[in-house]
Amino acid sequence: MPRPHVYGTEAFTLRRIDYGEADRILTLFTPAYGKTRAIAKGVRKTKSRLAGHLEPFTRSQLLLASGRELDIVTQAEARERFEGLPGDFWSATAAWYIAELVDRFLEDADPHPRLYALFVETLRRLDAQASEPDHARSWLTLRYFELRLLDELGYRPGLHHCVSCDQPLRPEDQGYSPEMGGALCTSCMRYGARRFSLPALKVMRLLQTTEWHAVPRLRIESALQGEIEATLQATIRYHLERDLKSWAFLQLAPQQAAGSAPDRGHEQSAQGASGG
Repeated sequence: MPRPHVYGTEAFTLRRIDYGEADRILTLFTPAYGKTRAIAKGVRKTKSRLAGHLEPFTRSQLLLASGRELDIVTQAEARERFEGLPGDFWSATAAWYIAELVDRFLEDADPHPRLYALFVETLRRLDAQASEPDHARSWLTLRYFELRLLDELGYRPGLHHCVSCDQPLRPEDQGYSPEMGGALCTSCMRYGARRFSLPALKVMRLLQTTEWHAVPRLRIESALQGEIEATLQATIRYHLERDLKSWAFLQLAPQQAAGSAPDRGHEQSAQGASGG
């Protein structure tokens, strides 16, 4: 959507860099204009009216003036603050991780309103989970976001048919190749293809095809979590041609309870999460 000289938009700050004595350059994520860069002049001054409305993980309504290189933030009003995130190190790091994913994957001025909505929903989930920790659910939240982001941007991993011969995948351990775009049947596995177990395939299929409200509470052991994480990170790394800094921090964040089992009355074994 072409931007008028002065325009209003909802936005999140994905990244910010101090500039000069009091200014700050912001990378903004908007629903209608995609990713854009803007400068907030004087925002680092004590009496700035903009400062409290442009913090990370704050959904704000902005008024911007188009500039030759950078747009200029002229007004800002916070609409929704995710105040639980700063109090939980893992949830805050997870929020920075999804912000970096969006920043690295999106080109400037390439709107993805569905991805924007997913971003907002994911921050809300992480914020709620920070207040009432449910680390197993938080882990699923991130894997759901990763798979849906890949889907939205045209990088959907093939998980139902072999990406080489297009035959339906049998209910058995498979191979996986980020370069080829997904799962490989046992007949088409090439040297260098990752091992891809049937439980990992089932969990990823479930998250790829099920709306969040219908995703059951899963009991996923740490080895299976590690396999799914490694598979998705290999896919992300292949498309971005780089590692994400926030992912390394997320691995160090204290989430020892991530693999703990939730309420037994509401969980479902990962082995039966999806049909073969």
